[in-house]
Amino acid sequence: MIFYTLLLNTFLGIKILTVKKGRFLVIICGLLILLILNKAEAGGVKSHADGEVSTDLKIHDSDGIFSGTASFTFSVKNTLDSEQSGTVSYLVTTEKGEKVTSKIVKVKIGSNSSESYDFSIPDLQTGFYKINFMINVSDYDDTTKRAFGIRPKEIQSSYSRPADFDEFWQKTKDELAKVKPDFKVTPLPKQNTESRDVYEIQMRSLDNYLIKGYMTVPKTKNKNRKFSVLLGLPGYQVDLSPIVGLDPDLAIITLNTRGQGTSRGEIDTRRDEFLTYRIENKDKYVMRGVIMDCVRCVDFIYSQPNLRHDNILATGGSMGGYLAIALAGVDNRVNLSSAQNPILCDIRGLVGEVDWPITSFKKYAATQPGLTMDKILSNLDYYDGKNFAVNVKCPFIMGIGLLDPFAPPNNEFATYNLIPGRKRIMIFKNLSHEISPKYKELEGRWMRDAFALF
Repeated sequence: MIFYTLLLNTFLGIKILTVKKGRFLVIICGLLILLILNKAEAGGVKSHADGEVSTDLKIHDSDGIFSGTASFTFSVKNTLDSEQSGTVSYLVTTEKGEKVTSKIVKVKIGSNSSESYDFSIPDLQTGFYKINFMINVSDYDDTTKRAFGIRPKEIQSSYSRPADFDEFWQKTKDELAKVKPDFKVTPLPKQNTESRDVYEIQMRSLDNYLIKGYMTVPKTKNKNRKFSVLLGLPGYQVDLSPIVGLDPDLAIITLNTRGQGTSRGEIDTRRDEFLTYRIENKDKYVMRGVIMDCVRCVDFIYSQPNLRHDNILATGGSMGGYLAIALAGVDNRVNLSSAQNPILCDIRGLVGEVDWPITSFKKYAATQPGLTMDKILSNLDYYDGKNFAVNVKCPFIMGIGLLDPFAPPNNEFATYNLIPGRKRIMIFKNLSHEISPKYKELEGRWMRDAFALF
């Protein structure tokens, strides 16, 4: 069992903070995510002093994925003394809200009894769909929201990759190579633990921008010991701190890329202002520097004699997941890549499908004379997660939630399907912009197997 802690920050502030002997502490911050989770509950219930009406939805696949006909069972339990009459229905839409099919069934549920209703939906095209199951009876109304997929491994993006994509990023890496890194490692003895030493790290990245982060290393009496590396990449507008895990084989680096946490510097933006920073120019866009910050951190790992240069895992959630894909796509020194709910995948396909970040791009375009959404999307083609995916050569794993409002499963699979090498995806049919602790358990086992940490 791997004993390490990994900070997994997403745009909504979901944090998986502790992974220790199989125990996970999950902290969910913000009223928005609470609302999303409440809407995503498996069933509903309405109580009275003399009983209640409750519902439960069963999707007849553990991942919510079907090769053909999708099938469901919607169950209603009535413990009231009165009969409940009305309707049970479903509505299927595309991810963009376009109606596909629906059905209404008249029902009568006797007092102190239960009924189950089986539904099969055939002849659906490849892709993901939203489905709402609704009950409207005498004393109870409720809607259960879910999503499901049909042959998702056949999903392909409708949008092409820029012909000069690789040339663009090679030129960017060449620019980075001209910047003297000035690596600096500063001990933070007050933050040391019994088992690990803590350091602040800093370096110069693209445009001579100063970026910072933290490194924690297991204490050892063997001065020649080299440690495998977990490189934790940041979620959107978060401040990563040192991770003091207990794994004796693993050095953990948490990087605050430019505009994030301790690396804000001249890019001291907030929320949407960060993602639109200089988006009107693909050669100046903030994410160009952010991705190079990740590359520069790999340079740092290679500069350290106590770190294994052939055992580097890049991992993160939300924007961190996106960066794990982008980094592995531009730097083949990454040995493993793990992306959880990565944003900015198949970006053009997000238009009309999600609110954030598309509305932020539109609002920004409206404030800049002559700037159009077409221009923004053309620039973002060079930053699309799916366009990095084809260059990911290392083993790769991804975790997604089918109810994710920021990284929808259609877009995630359009990216995942382009990864050419060994890969695996974990699907959580009842989750939104988050992953289950089961994913972190898989990541830990997968990493230890790959790095021979037995």
